[in-house]
Amino acid sequence: MRFIAAAAVVLCHFSLYIRGNPDFWRNLGQVGVSFFFVLSGFVLTWSARPTTSARAFWRRRAAKILPSHLVTAAAHAGLMVLTGKAIVAAQILPTATLTQSWIPGFDLTTAISPVSWTLSCEMFFYLAFPLLIRQIRRMRTAYLWGVAAVLVAVIFTLPLVARHYVPDGTPMSPLLPYLDNDAWFVDFFPAARLLEFALGMVLARIVAAGKWPQIGLLPAGALLVLGYWMSMGTGLYSFSAATVVPIALVICAGAVADVEQRPSPLRHPYLVWLGEVSFALYLVHKPVIDYGARLLGIPHFSAMGLTGQVAVLAPMFTVAVLLAWLLHRAVELPAMRHWGRRGGPRAGRHRGACPHCGARPAGWPAGRAVSSRRATGRCSCTCRGGSRAAVRRSAPSGRGRPAGGPRRRGPPRGP
Repeated sequence: MRFIAAAAVVLCHFSLYIRGNPDFWRNLGQVGVSFFFVLSGFVLTWSARPTTSARAFWRRRAAKILPSHLVTAAAHAGLMVLTGKAIVAAQILPTATLTQSWIPGFDLTTAISPVSWTLSCEMFFYLAFPLLIRQIRRMRTAYLWGVAAVLVAVIFTLPLVARHYVPDGTPMSPLLPYLDNDAWFVDFFPAARLLEFALGMVLARIVAAGKWPQIGLLPAGALLVLGYWMSMGTGLYSFSAATVVPIALVICAGAVADVEQRPSPLRHPYLVWLGEVSFALYLVHKPVIDYGARLLGIPHFSAMGLTGQVAVLAPMFTVAVLLAWLLHRAVELPAMRHWGRRGGPRAGRHRGACPHCGARPAGWPAGRAVSSRRATGRCSCTCRGGSRAAVRRSAPSGRGRPAGGPRRRGPPRGP
């Protein structure tokens, strides 16, 4: 799912170099970003461990996001200097610290690294996650659907709030027929986009509790296509409001299909691999497209036919995937190994520990490292949360699965 959302954003940005830029192409990027936000909240909640501290969670997310962001932002800045594009000093610090989405102004939110404004939103989501997950875990199951409905309703009101209460700005461009302040509030403002992330969190609890209706992935996908078609020409509603419900349906239907091990093309090894490098692909694709088109002499909104579009997009996409793989292997994975797991579950693994969370045996001193040779006693953890081996050992009667729901085979693929 992550790769499909990333590919939608890639196609949206490539459309700047083909004939016209209709709502169809522009909305692809908006749907892809909204999909990422809802999926991020769902996956993090699904895979969250009660034993993980807020500090450990923040460290792991920072290790995943910041090194790759800084490397790609520096590379993009270098390309700007080499090609004679100006870098405004006021753009550097907000971009480097991922705070640019809090400041109104399209030129600032998309400066230097144009796609990193979504990371600015994600970092705010991660900061709020420990507090949100605590409250969502405390909710009674009967209230979850009501909370999800309220979140969707508030998302639908954001364009109205922007239109009537946000100070008027200036038109962005003929291609983006919005006032810049209105678009910032609905699309870039992290507090507004937090609603989609929170919706994903609530949906994860609904699925885990076995309260999700039997909606298959195919009908959910059809509803997403219909919602996407209806979102064209809806102005500010096209950013998230028009498609957030079908996006939620697709994510939940895919999660249920995954834990029940239903046949799905999304489990193909190539798609799994592309999903693993999708974050890096999201970071590198924009400079590949922009500077690749510049190198080939392709202007914005060229009159290329379909054959020419495919002939240009295919090598650009290939280069972007190769660079994404390199960034994933050389930066993202080493950073997560070095900073993301320090003092984490791997440090406490031993023969008596929980295979999922690495909890110590009962009575083992909290301040001492655990050695497999010296560990005695049995692990006191009863979480079972997400352990594939634990699920496989479960009896057919349903031990280890959410009440009334599918067996948990582990977190679905996510960001």
